[in-house]
Amino acid sequence: MAYYLGIDGGGTKTRCVLGDETMVLATAMSGGSNIVRLGETQAREALHTAVRQVCAIANISPAQISAICIGAAGADRPEIAGKIRRIIVELISETAPEIALTKIEVVGDMTIALEAGFGAGPGVIAIAGTGSIAYGRDANGHTARAGGWGFAVSDEGSGHWIGRRAISAILSAHDQGLETALTAMILQAWKLNTRDELVRQANSTPPPDFPRLFPIVLRAADEGDSAARDLLNDAGAKLASLAAIVVRRLWPDTPAATLPVAMTGSVFRQSPDVRQVFYNTLQTNFPGIDVRQDIVDPIEGALARARAVRN
Repeated sequence: MAYYLGIDGGGTKTRCVLGDETMVLATAMSGGSNIVRLGETQAREALHTAVRQVCAIANISPAQISAICIGAAGADRPEIAGKIRRIIVELISETAPEIALTKIEVVGDMTIALEAGFGAGPGVIAIAGTGSIAYGRDANGHTARAGGWGFAVSDEGSGHWIGRRAISAILSAHDQGLETALTAMILQAWKLNTRDELVRQANSTPPPDFPRLFPIVLRAADEGDSAARDLLNDAGAKLASLAAIVVRRLWPDTPAATLPVAMTGSVFRQSPDVRQVFYNTLQTNFPGIDVRQDIVDPIEGALARARAVRN
């Protein structure tokens, strides 16, 4: 039997799915494996753990896998893709020196998301997880992207962006003599007592784990906090702007109703506010555009590409 492995290597979690030609046989999850954000050591541990777990569930060795497709943030850059490939090769070579038997494809996370959303067809995928990016392909195979240049300068609307902006919202409210529920919630989450401690923590090096503040913003918004709601609305608008850039680049003259757009990532999945603003903004800019409501699962694209690599 031929086995195929798809991997979605994100900033906060790594997901694996193992299948044969037609069925999913096992799934597993480990910590984040984004080399750019977390470093090679942590990425190696997360990837090795996830692959070992999924293989243990299916009772096979990693060396029995016929083909692997890994989608990871930053892997569209050759140097990052090369590091990830070497990490997987290390794992397979632990059990079998004939590593050439396993075909390995390493691609950007937007590539497996686009595959999951549209197969080989045209479309635009907006990704908002730890980071963010919009990526699309037209019917002729031409691609375009917007955003996704890293949390320090880009990644608008992402979990990291929302978390960092939540701190800014707290300080802005303080400057204006206003209150936001985010203050007490984030102080508690970071185990701090004062606003001064919060400022020091937010400006520390290395920076704190801003994406972990996203669930707090969600909770504050659900409880009616206006600053949190404004943050989520702004995130949805920023993500729609990224998608609009890709739409205009790939289809400058095509009627919008023929263009499919899909969403993926934890921010879209967990926040109805972000989804609604994203949808409304694109509809305003491109009346009738086909913004799909189902959240795409990139791991399905990784498995599909692994099967295609082998075939």
